Amino acid sequence: MNIKDMSVEQLRRAATIKEEIVGLEKQLQTLWGGSKASNAVSAKGVMSAAGRARISAAAKARWAKIKASKRNAAKPASSGKKTMSAAARAKISAAAKARWAKIKSGKQG
Repeated sequence: MNIKDMSVEQLRRAATIKEEIVGLEKQLQTLWGGSKASNAVSAKGVMSAAGRARISAAAKARWAKIKASKRNAAKPASSGKKTMSAAARAKISAAAKARWAKIKSGKQG
């Protein structure tokens, strides 16, 4: 049932039940001496600075290992940048200029 569809009496009853649940949880907590219920909530997400430092160091070491293996694997057998010869560049440039001249003159075909 959607909360929008509930009548006023149903909402009041739900609020009363919720208050009873909260009261019973408090009673249960006092019976346990506050050890189980309070520690479960308060200890969530707490980590010492040393623990964070260890996790950070381990993560950095993992990434360094991954990056090193990729660097070694990705290197080609012949190192150096492949370049195009001047003659090849001139040939491609001439072809491109001719193609654009043909397009601009309206002789597509």
